[in-house]
Amino acid sequence: MRYEPPPLTRHLRVRRDRGHTVLEFHGEIDIAAAAEIVPHLDLATAEPGARVVIDLTHVAFFDLSGLRLIHRARHRLADGRLHLVCAHPLTLRMLRITGLSRLLPPWPTLEAALTGPGSGSGPV
Repeated sequence: MRYEPPPLTRHLRVRRDRGHTVLEFHGEIDIAAAAEIVPHLDLATAEPGARVVIDLTHVAFFDLSGLRLIHRARHRLADGRLHLVCAHPLTLRMLRITGLSRLLPPWPTLEAALTGPGSGSGPV
């Protein structure tokens, strides 16, 4: 059976960097964008021991659908590493209010997430 990658989406860029799969979210992450992102997220988190970075640097709007994507990735990577990059005050507030920032502390930059120690224990 031939593997067909998920169709491209304007809300996501996927690349490899220093052994990590970087999922760079773009624009407004709402229910429609999340539906487009899920196949890519599932592919990136399918391999045991995968190392994934979700980068929210280029996100203008982030709602509950975006939180679900992060939660989904976190649970799919039980034996891998997940790092989160976020410096936007409103998104950080949402992460704090929901308690997700305690479970997956966000890094302020992609560089910090890729080079910092641990698995998502960055300072923000």
